[in-house]
Amino acid sequence: MKEVWTNRWKKLLIWVSGYLGIIPFVIVGGYTIVKSNDEELKKTTHRAFVVTIIFTIIAAFIAIYTVCMGLADNVSYKAEEAIKWISGLTVIAEFIVYAIFAIVDFCKKDDKVEVIKETDDKED
Repeated sequence: MKEVWTNRWKKLLIWVSGYLGIIPFVIVGGYTIVKSNDEELKKTTHRAFVVTIIFTIIAAFIAIYTVCMGLADNVSYKAEEAIKWISGLTVIAEFIVYAIFAIVDFCKKDDKVEVIKETDDKED
């Protein structure tokens, strides 16, 4: 019977869960790290973890800066425009980075190919 969840689809699931957020990635990535024996899946999970953490930190800095701007009495129009542009560019960059990594991992051919040998159990 052919396996439905090949490594290509598992890698794609890891990248999609990372794009969705830190909580779905913790669930999928944690399960992959703990239960998988495949080193290639673990490497993909580590790469996705680094990318997810980077974009989570960027989002946290933007959120903190936005709150600080809200607490300030006199905020310039340029500061508000800058944070809008930075936030928008971050969203676009996040989508592009996750899409590129997911496509590259999905299209990459696996190094190891399992050959299934059918044996005939006929008696001569």
